[in-house]
Amino acid sequence: MQTIRTVAELRQAVIQTRRPNKRGGFAPTMGYLHEGHRALIEASRAQCDVNVVSIFVNPIQFGPNEDLGTYPRDFLRDEQLCQDTGVGILFAPGTTEIYPAGFETFVEPGEIAKPLCGAFRPGHFGGVATVVCKLFNMVQPDVAFFGQKDFQQCAVVRRMTVDLDLPIKIITIPTVREADGLALSSRNRYLSQQERQRALAVSRGLFAAAEKFQAGERDVGRLLAIAKQHLTAVDRLEYLDLVDCGDLKPADSPLRSTALLCVAAYVGSTRLIDNIIMPLPT
Repeated sequence: MQTIRTVAELRQAVIQTRRPNKRGGFAPTMGYLHEGHRALIEASRAQCDVNVVSIFVNPIQFGPNEDLGTYPRDFLRDEQLCQDTGVGILFAPGTTEIYPAGFETFVEPGEIAKPLCGAFRPGHFGGVATVVCKLFNMVQPDVAFFGQKDFQQCAVVRRMTVDLDLPIKIITIPTVREADGLALSSRNRYLSQQERQRALAVSRGLFAAAEKFQAGERDVGRLLAIAKQHLTAVDRLEYLDLVDCGDLKPADSPLRSTALLCVAAYVGSTRLIDNIIMPLPT
């Protein structure tokens, strides 16, 4: 595995490894890797010949009062996980490598970035779209892998690749969970033992509504109410919504197309997001 810090070195390494008919896979991350990231890497290895992982805590997707300074970091641990999972190139640039002096061009996503997390984190998805667009231009992958837990992020990136004519296939990998259902997240390390137990309310609410959906319930209000019953254990519920999986607009009731039940909530000072897809036959 090559660990690379500069764009110039990265481009040279990509040229050397991407021989004709070799498919390039890419998993962009902010580090503090866990089994969810491992799933992205393994999917990339299964489908691609050359595999790149980036680790970059992107400052422009954090708001003024968010956790940029305390976001968990452990580069040596991350590097070892990448080595162990067969990553070919690990790209770990510094901030000035991505945003050099004088940088002033940003990608501004459209309507799909406005609801859900976009309504509570102004500018967040603009920061995501900008850094991902830059990383795509640097890595030049054929396929990029993202996790379903960040469903809206996947939707924003997918829309960007279509609108900007980027020849990259976006693949979403199902959310990886702990045995008790908690969705894996780098921010889970913020949770105390007691907070972690209360955090289980998030996935339990989603699972309870999904069970009713599977039993035939299609009324949006009732499905949301079932999920909300479990969310009394959180400290602050930011949103709980059922939206269309395509455009993230509120789902019609009764459900007539595949929908996404999604939630953002605080347990202590930790913001948790999670979702579950409710598929209807096509």
